[in-house]
Amino acid sequence: MILTLLVLVSGLIWATDSWFFKSVRQRNQNKLAANGDKLPVVVDYARSFFPIFLIVLLLRSFLVEPFRIPSGSMIPTLLVGDFILVNKFVYGIRLPAINRKVIELGRPRRGDVVVFRYPLDPRTPYIKRIVGLPGDVVEYRQKAVFINGDQVAYVSEGVFIGARSAAIHTGATLLKEKLGETRHRIIIRDDSRGRDQQFMVPEGHYFVLGDNRDNSRDSRFWGYVPEENLVGKAFFIWMNWDRGLNWDRIGTRIY
Repeated sequence: MILTLLVLVSGLIWATDSWFFKSVRQRNQNKLAANGDKLPVVVDYARSFFPIFLIVLLLRSFLVEPFRIPSGSMIPTLLVGDFILVNKFVYGIRLPAINRKVIELGRPRRGDVVVFRYPLDPRTPYIKRIVGLPGDVVEYRQKAVFINGDQVAYVSEGVFIGARSAAIHTGATLLKEKLGETRHRIIIRDDSRGRDQQFMVPEGHYFVLGDNRDNSRDSRFWGYVPEENLVGKAFFIWMNWDRGLNWDRIGTRIY
C-alpha cells in the first residue's frame, strides 16, 4: 500500500508539473537560456524517485518478494534466519494493494511451500507447506497424515541433528515425506503427544502444515487458508543469518 501511494503521489507531481506548470515557469524565467529550467525541489525529487518506486512496486507485486524466516516451524526445510525469495506470479497476477487476481496462471499443488496472509490477522505473513487441496479429507492420526483415506508415504532418515537455533530440536526423528511430486524432510518428536483430527477442506481453501510437525501452529489449530490469502511460492534461500552468516544455506532451493 505504501509503495502504491508513493508511486501515485510522485507520478502525479511529476505529471502535473510537466503538463501545467513547466510552460508557465519557462515563460517567467528571463534567463532561461543561461540558467536552464530550474525545477522546484519537490518536483525534482518526484521525478528522481518515481522510476525507483515504480520498479520496486512491480518487482514486489508481480515477480518476487523477499521474506525472512523468524521461527522454527518449518525446520528442517527452512531454518531461523533464512532469507527467502517468493515467486508471486506462479499462482496468478494480482493487483497491488487490493490483492485482486486479474490473470490466472496456475494453481497451488500439494507439497508447495507457500507464503500467505495469516487468516486470523491478514497483516502477518505465514509460511507453511500445502498438504490438503480444496475438497480433500485430511486426517492427522498418530503423527501420520492421511489424504482421502491414503497415508502419505514417508521413510525414516534417522535422528535430526540441529545447529545454532535449530539445536533445540536435536534428537527429533527425521523423516522424508512424499506429497504429490514433492519429496521433503520433516521432523517429529516421539515424546510429544499429537491430537488425532480429521478435516474437510472447503472449496477455495487449503490445508497447511509446518515441517516441524510438533512445533508448528498451522491448519490443525486455526483452520484453512483462503485462496485469496496466498502470496506466492517460496523457491530460493539467498542468505541465512542466525548468530552469524551460515554459508551452507546460501543458494539453496526450497522443496
